Amino acid sequence: MKDTDTIKTQYKGMELSVGEIKNSKRIQKSATPKGDLSWYVKWISSVFVLAAVVMRSATGDTPEMVANLKLADQILSLIGCVGWTWVGLLWKDRASIVLNVVIVFALTTGILNSLL
Repeated sequence: MKDTDTIKTQYKGMELSVGEIKNSKRIQKSATPKGDLSWYVKWISSVFVLAAVVMRSATGDTPEMVANLKLADQILSLIGCVGWTWVGLLWKDRASIVLNVVIVFALTTGILNSLL
């Protein structure tokens, strides 16, 4: 018996050893890393994307308000997508990389069009 098998931990009201949790087919475990740099970048980027969606949904009626909120939406989205691109690179997840690189390109083009 390994040392990790003797350590007991609580999982959904049951006391299980770490080895039981690690080797179980019934207990769902996260596939993404937790507590490393990518975990923090992932969540911070998600907050930026959610803030952008709030900006998008809060556009007012006046043209000035629409223009200002649209630019803020694009900038927040850009920050979030750059973060997710980096996470995709760290995880070597090609779908995330391709999706977010295309979005970063589109958002950068939109921001430059708005400013110039």
